[in-house]
Amino acid sequence: MKAHVIAVALLGFILNSVAQDFTGKAIYKTNRKSGFKIGGDSNMSEAQKQELEERFQKMNQKTFILEFDKTTSSYKEEEKLNAPNPQSNMGGMQVISVFGGGGSGSLYFKNLKEKRFVSKTEIMGKTFLIKDSTPNYQWQLTSETKNIGNYTCYKATFSREVENMMMTVENGETKQTKKTETITTTAWYTPQIPISNGPTIYHGLPGLILEINDGKTTIVCTEIVLNPSEKITISEPDKGKIVTQAEYDKIRDEKNKELMERFQSRDGKGIEIRIGG
Repeated sequence: MKAHVIAVALLGFILNSVAQDFTGKAIYKTNRKSGFKIGGDSNMSEAQKQELEERFQKMNQKTFILEFDKTTSSYKEEEKLNAPNPQSNMGGMQVISVFGGGGSGSLYFKNLKEKRFVSKTEIMGKTFLIKDSTPNYQWQLTSETKNIGNYTCYKATFSREVENMMMTVENGETKQTKKTETITTTAWYTPQIPISNGPTIYHGLPGLILEINDGKTTIVCTEIVLNPSEKITISEPDKGKIVTQAEYDKIRDEKNKELMERFQSRDGKGIEIRIGG
Protein backbone atom coordinates (compact mmCIF):
# COMPACT_ATOMS: atom_id res chain seq x y z
CA MET A 1 0.00 0.00 0.00
CA LYS A 2 2.75 2.47 0.98
CA ALA A 3 4.73 1.63 -2.15
CA HIS A 4 1.67 2.37 -4.27
CA VAL A 5 1.04 5.70 -2.55
CA ILE A 6 4.66 6.75 -3.02
CA ALA A 7 4.53 5.71 -6.68
CA VAL A 8 1.36 7.71 -7.33
CA ALA A 9 2.75 10.77 -5.55
CA LEU A 10 6.02 10.50 -7.50
CA LEU A 11 4.16 10.17 -10.79
CA GLY A 12 2.13 13.25 -9.98
CA PHE A 13 5.31 15.18 -9.15
CA ILE A 14 7.01 14.14 -12.39
CA LEU A 15 4.00 15.03 -14.52
CA ASN A 16 3.65 18.36 -12.75
CA SER A 17 7.31 19.20 -13.26
CA VAL A 18 7.05 18.79 -17.04
CA ALA A 19 3.77 20.72 -17.44
CA GLN A 20 5.09 24.16 -18.30
CA ASP A 21 2.23 25.96 -20.06
CA PHE A 22 -0.38 23.36 -19.25
CA THR A 23 -3.99 24.60 -19.46
CA GLY A 24 -7.35 22.96 -19.68
CA LYS A 25 -11.09 23.05 -19.18
CA ALA A 26 -13.23 20.49 -17.35
CA ILE A 27 -17.03 20.28 -17.31
CA TYR A 28 -18.68 19.05 -14.09
CA LYS A 29 -22.26 18.03 -13.30
CA THR A 30 -23.34 18.64 -9.72
CA ASN A 31 -26.22 17.24 -7.71
CA ARG A 32 -26.88 18.36 -4.14
CA LYS A 33 -29.50 17.07 -1.74
CA SER A 34 -31.62 20.10 -0.92
CA GLY A 35 -32.81 19.09 2.54
CA PHE A 36 -35.75 21.42 1.95
CA LYS A 37 -39.00 20.29 3.56
CA ILE A 38 -42.35 21.96 4.14
CA GLY A 39 -44.74 20.75 6.78
CA GLY A 40 -47.06 22.08 9.44
CA ASP A 41 -50.46 23.67 8.97
CA SER A 42 -50.26 25.65 5.72
CA ASN A 43 -52.57 26.60 2.86
CA MET A 44 -50.55 24.45 0.45
CA SER A 45 -51.81 21.09 -0.74
CA GLU A 46 -49.58 18.02 -0.58
CA ALA A 47 -49.15 18.21 -4.36
CA GLN A 48 -48.02 21.85 -4.13
CA LYS A 49 -45.56 21.01 -1.34
CA GLN A 50 -44.10 18.15 -3.38
CA GLU A 51 -43.80 20.32 -6.49
CA LEU A 52 -42.03 23.08 -4.57
CA GLU A 53 -39.60 20.64 -2.93
CA GLU A 54 -38.85 19.14 -6.35
CA ARG A 55 -38.15 22.61 -7.74
CA PHE A 56 -35.62 23.25 -5.01
CA GLN A 57 -33.99 19.89 -5.71
CA LYS A 58 -33.75 20.76 -9.42
CA MET A 59 -32.07 24.07 -8.55
CA ASN A 60 -29.22 21.99 -7.09
CA GLN A 61 -28.59 20.11 -10.34
CA LYS A 62 -26.20 22.31 -12.28
CA THR A 63 -23.30 22.34 -14.73
CA PHE A 64 -20.00 24.04 -13.87
CA ILE A 65 -16.82 24.77 -15.81
CA LEU A 66 -13.33 24.56 -14.30
CA GLU A 67 -10.65 26.41 -16.27
CA PHE A 68 -7.13 25.81 -15.04
CA ASP A 69 -3.43 26.21 -15.60
CA LYS A 70 -0.57 24.87 -13.51
CA THR A 71 -1.30 26.93 -10.36
CA THR A 72 -4.56 28.87 -10.78
CA SER A 73 -8.16 28.04 -11.65
CA SER A 74 -11.65 29.47 -11.93
CA TYR A 75 -14.84 27.50 -11.33
CA LYS A 76 -18.17 28.92 -12.40
CA GLU A 77 -21.65 27.85 -13.41
CA GLU A 78 -22.28 27.35 -17.10
CA GLU A 79 -24.14 30.28 -18.60
CA LYS A 80 -27.61 29.51 -19.87
CA LEU A 81 -29.92 31.58 -22.04
CA ASN A 82 -33.40 32.38 -20.79
CA ALA A 83 -32.71 31.05 -17.31
CA PRO A 84 -35.90 30.84 -15.25
CA ASN A 85 -36.49 33.39 -12.54
CA PRO A 86 -35.39 31.84 -9.23
CA GLN A 87 -38.55 33.19 -7.60
CA SER A 88 -41.66 31.07 -7.39
CA ASN A 89 -45.09 31.61 -5.92
CA MET A 90 -46.85 28.58 -4.54
CA GLY A 91 -49.97 28.75 -2.44
CA GLY A 92 -49.51 32.47 -1.84
CA MET A 93 -45.92 31.94 -0.64
CA GLN A 94 -42.97 33.57 -2.41
CA VAL A 95 -39.86 31.41 -2.58
CA ILE A 96 -36.41 32.90 -3.19
CA SER A 97 -33.35 30.71 -3.69
CA VAL A 98 -30.77 32.28 -1.40
CA PHE A 99 -30.18 29.65 1.26
CA GLY A 100 -26.55 29.05 0.36
CA GLY A 101 -25.73 32.19 -1.57
CA GLY A 102 -24.66 31.63 -5.15
CA GLY A 103 -26.16 33.32 -8.17
CA SER A 104 -25.46 33.13 -11.88
CA GLY A 105 -22.36 35.35 -11.53
CA SER A 106 -20.72 33.26 -8.83
CA LEU A 107 -17.08 32.29 -9.36
CA TYR A 108 -14.52 30.40 -7.26
CA PHE A 109 -10.89 31.38 -7.96
CA LYS A 110 -7.91 29.48 -6.53
CA ASN A 111 -4.23 30.36 -6.51
CA LEU A 112 -2.55 27.16 -5.32
CA LYS A 113 0.95 28.62 -5.35
CA GLU A 114 -0.08 31.39 -2.96
CA LYS A 115 -2.47 29.08 -1.03
CA ARG A 116 -5.46 31.41 -1.25
CA PHE A 117 -8.89 31.63 -2.83
CA VAL A 118 -11.43 34.29 -3.79
CA SER A 119 -15.07 33.31 -4.00
CA LYS A 120 -17.53 35.68 -5.65
CA THR A 121 -21.10 34.99 -4.53
CA GLU A 122 -24.44 36.67 -3.97
CA ILE A 123 -27.04 36.72 -1.22
CA MET A 124 -30.37 38.35 -2.05
CA GLY A 125 -28.81 40.50 -4.76
CA LYS A 126 -25.73 41.64 -2.81
CA THR A 127 -22.31 40.56 -4.11
CA PHE A 128 -19.58 39.36 -1.76
CA LEU A 129 -15.92 38.51 -2.32
CA ILE A 130 -14.80 35.87 0.16
CA LYS A 131 -11.02 36.08 0.47
CA ASP A 132 -9.22 33.51 2.61
CA SER A 133 -6.57 30.78 2.70
CA THR A 134 -7.22 27.54 0.81
CA PRO A 135 -8.18 24.65 3.13
CA ASN A 136 -5.49 22.13 3.99
CA TYR A 137 -7.08 18.73 3.42
CA GLN A 138 -5.56 15.68 5.11
CA TRP A 139 -6.07 13.31 2.21
CA GLN A 140 -5.67 9.57 2.72
CA LEU A 141 -4.49 7.98 -0.55
CA THR A 142 -5.56 4.45 -1.45
CA SER A 143 -4.76 1.91 -4.16
CA GLU A 144 -8.41 1.57 -5.25
CA THR A 145 -9.01 2.60 -8.85
CA LYS A 146 -11.82 3.09 -11.34
CA ASN A 147 -12.15 4.57 -14.81
CA ILE A 148 -13.91 7.85 -15.46
CA GLY A 149 -14.08 8.33 -19.20
CA ASN A 150 -10.66 7.57 -20.61
CA TYR A 151 -8.85 8.27 -17.34
CA THR A 152 -7.70 5.91 -14.61
CA CYS A 153 -8.61 7.44 -11.26
CA TYR A 154 -7.43 6.70 -7.73
CA LYS A 155 -9.53 7.01 -4.60
CA ALA A 156 -8.66 9.40 -1.76
CA THR A 157 -10.63 10.38 1.33
CA PHE A 158 -10.57 12.78 4.24
CA SER A 159 -12.85 13.28 7.24
CA ARG A 160 -13.76 16.43 9.13
CA GLU A 161 -16.26 17.67 11.66
CA VAL A 162 -18.88 20.12 10.40
CA GLU A 163 -21.56 22.10 12.18
CA ASN A 164 -24.94 22.05 10.48
CA MET A 165 -27.73 24.45 11.36
CA MET A 166 -31.39 23.62 11.05
CA MET A 167 -33.95 26.42 11.12
CA THR A 168 -37.61 25.79 11.77
CA VAL A 169 -40.55 28.17 11.61
CA GLU A 170 -43.48 26.71 13.50
CA ASN A 171 -46.51 28.44 14.99
CA GLY A 172 -44.98 31.86 14.53
CA GLU A 173 -41.67 31.04 16.21
CA THR A 174 -38.29 30.68 14.48
CA LYS A 175 -35.99 28.10 16.04
CA GLN A 176 -32.34 27.31 15.30
CA THR A 177 -30.58 24.10 16.25
CA LYS A 178 -26.97 23.15 15.56
CA LYS A 179 -25.61 19.66 15.16
CA THR A 180 -21.98 18.57 14.79
CA GLU A 181 -21.25 15.53 12.66
CA THR A 182 -18.28 13.86 11.01
CA ILE A 183 -18.31 13.99 7.22
CA THR A 184 -16.15 11.78 5.02
CA THR A 185 -15.38 13.16 1.57
CA THR A 186 -14.38 10.76 -1.20
CA ALA A 187 -12.47 11.94 -4.26
CA TRP A 188 -11.36 10.23 -7.45
CA TYR A 189 -8.34 11.85 -9.10
CA THR A 190 -6.19 11.06 -12.12
CA PRO A 191 -2.39 11.54 -12.23
CA GLN A 192 -2.78 11.58 -16.04
CA ILE A 193 -3.77 15.25 -15.73
CA PRO A 194 -0.83 16.86 -13.91
CA ILE A 195 -2.44 19.51 -11.71
CA SER A 196 -3.22 19.35 -7.99
CA ASN A 197 -6.67 20.87 -8.43
CA GLY A 198 -10.35 20.07 -8.68
CA PRO A 199 -13.87 21.49 -8.70
CA THR A 200 -15.06 24.17 -6.27
CA ILE A 201 -13.00 24.19 -3.02
CA TYR A 202 -11.15 20.91 -3.55
CA HIS A 203 -7.45 20.46 -4.36
CA GLY A 204 -4.29 18.90 -2.95
CA LEU A 205 -4.05 15.55 -4.75
CA PRO A 206 -1.43 14.38 -7.28
CA GLY A 207 -3.77 14.81 -10.23
CA LEU A 208 -7.00 16.50 -11.25
CA ILE A 209 -10.07 15.48 -9.24
CA LEU A 210 -12.71 14.09 -11.61
CA GLU A 211 -15.33 13.04 -9.05
CA ILE A 212 -16.08 13.98 -5.46
CA ASN A 213 -18.81 13.20 -2.95
CA ASP A 214 -19.21 14.62 0.55
CA GLY A 215 -22.43 12.80 1.41
CA LYS A 216 -24.64 15.68 0.31
CA THR A 217 -23.14 16.85 -2.97
CA THR A 218 -21.89 14.72 -5.85
CA ILE A 219 -19.70 16.36 -8.50
CA VAL A 220 -18.70 14.37 -11.60
CA CYS A 221 -16.54 15.45 -14.55
CA THR A 222 -18.20 14.74 -17.90
CA GLU A 223 -15.75 16.36 -20.35
CA ILE A 224 -12.11 17.48 -20.41
CA VAL A 225 -10.30 19.62 -22.98
CA LEU A 226 -6.52 19.89 -22.51
CA ASN A 227 -4.48 22.71 -24.03
CA PRO A 228 -7.44 24.03 -26.06
CA SER A 229 -6.82 26.01 -29.22
CA GLU A 230 -8.71 28.95 -27.74
CA LYS A 231 -6.52 30.59 -25.11
CA ILE A 232 -7.70 30.30 -21.51
CA THR A 233 -7.42 33.45 -19.41
CA ILE A 234 -8.01 33.01 -15.68
CA SER A 235 -9.00 36.23 -13.94
CA GLU A 236 -9.41 36.87 -10.23
CA PRO A 237 -12.80 38.43 -9.34
CA ASP A 238 -12.49 41.94 -7.91
CA LYS A 239 -15.99 43.37 -7.43
CA GLY A 240 -17.97 42.88 -4.24
CA LYS A 241 -17.87 43.40 -0.48
CA ILE A 242 -14.68 41.75 0.81
CA VAL A 243 -15.18 39.37 3.74
CA THR A 244 -13.48 36.35 5.26
CA GLN A 245 -15.10 32.92 5.13
CA ALA A 246 -16.16 33.19 8.79
CA GLU A 247 -17.69 36.63 8.23
CA TYR A 248 -19.59 35.40 5.17
CA ASP A 249 -20.93 32.35 7.01
CA LYS A 250 -22.35 34.63 9.72
CA ILE A 251 -24.00 36.92 7.14
CA ARG A 252 -25.46 33.92 5.28
CA ASP A 253 -26.95 32.45 8.45
CA GLU A 254 -28.55 35.78 9.35
CA LYS A 255 -30.06 36.12 5.87
CA ASN A 256 -31.38 32.58 6.03
CA LYS A 257 -33.09 33.38 9.31
CA GLU A 258 -34.66 36.48 7.77
CA LEU A 259 -35.92 34.42 4.85
CA MET A 260 -37.44 31.84 7.17
CA GLU A 261 -39.31 34.60 8.98
CA ARG A 262 -40.58 35.90 5.61
CA PHE A 263 -41.90 32.44 4.80
CA GLN A 264 -43.78 32.37 8.06
CA SER A 265 -45.18 35.89 7.65
CA ARG A 266 -46.68 34.98 4.25
CA ASP A 267 -48.81 32.28 5.84
CA GLY A 268 -50.52 33.00 9.13
CA LYS A 269 -51.17 29.34 10.01
CA GLY A 270 -47.72 28.28 11.03
CA ILE A 271 -45.62 26.81 8.23
CA GLU A 272 -42.79 24.59 9.29
CA ILE A 273 -39.81 24.67 6.93
CA ARG A 274 -36.58 22.82 7.61
CA ILE A 275 -33.26 23.54 5.91
CA GLY A 276 -30.43 21.19 6.64
CA GLY A 277 -28.85 17.80 5.95
